[in-house]
Amino acid sequence: MVVSVVASKTAGNESLSAPWRELLGTFIDYLRAECGLAENTVEAYRRDLLRFFGWLNQYQPKRSLEDLGIRDLSRYVASLHDSSLAPTTIARHIVSLRMLYRYLQLEGVIKDSQADLLDRPRTWQRIPSVLGPDRVDQLLQSPGPEDPFPLRDRAVLELLYATGCRASEIAGLGVDDVKFDTGFCRCVGKGDKERVVPLGKPAARIVRNYCEQERPRILKKRLESNWLLLSARAKKLSRIVIWRIVKKYALRIGVRSKISPHSLRHSFATHLLAGGADLRVVQEMLGHASIATTQLYTHVDHSRLKAIHRQFHPRG
Repeated sequence: MVVSVVASKTAGNESLSAPWRELLGTFIDYLRAECGLAENTVEAYRRDLLRFFGWLNQYQPKRSLEDLGIRDLSRYVASLHDSSLAPTTIARHIVSLRMLYRYLQLEGVIKDSQADLLDRPRTWQRIPSVLGPDRVDQLLQSPGPEDPFPLRDRAVLELLYATGCRASEIAGLGVDDVKFDTGFCRCVGKGDKERVVPLGKPAARIVRNYCEQERPRILKKRLESNWLLLSARAKKLSRIVIWRIVKKYALRIGVRSKISPHSLRHSFATHLLAGGADLRVVQEMLGHASIATTQLYTHVDHSRLKAIHRQFHPRG
């Protein structure tokens, strides 16, 4: 069985040959049904593979997957580096290829996976963007009367920082997922894994204010919605809108660096560890499968390192 990867030369990456469209469809079904990956991860892998086959169509036309060797795949990875993609993004592209080749092995299309020979970039060297506690306070208080939905926007910011949740996780919160009486909320993370995270009294107060005062106004006379965070049309708030909310208020307080919803997640973890929180506890709250991922944040708090250096070094 030869898997053709030739796409139309006049169309973009979305226009693939019929055999490849069929293979991509069955591979996506495999990721969902047998691997149990979250929809966001599946969509990311699909985009990665579209890019891969677009590259193949340009530089290795009329090649089949069985014909590709480690040298060919390494050239593709080099093209990702040349595009100045982040190390984590390149690493995910490599994982996408490995997953595809693993699937082809299971289907008996190929015997050996050349993709397993690819080296992943050292993502641990990438230091995440973190806001200081004072900046976080400014950000959380920045929504005001001039904004269309200040209580909702502040609830978004408070939830991101108070829980350390990803944007997709707070977008997926239902009204019943937030327990104001106990100060916890239940979220669904990567791989549809559920976890319970503390909310904190300040964040709980802001979210409750939104639920009691602004959320009913957004709903108006429409049918009741179970989603906690609503758009102007009373629909589920998307990750893109959450990203725009963070960028909007970051610019308002004068932060023009690469700030995103994940920056508040990074700040959440960094501030906890700087305050002496146990690494395993932070791992659990973040929903990290590996503690090695959580350890990244131990390298971020430079101010704490300087304070220790000043206190204990003879020439500090």
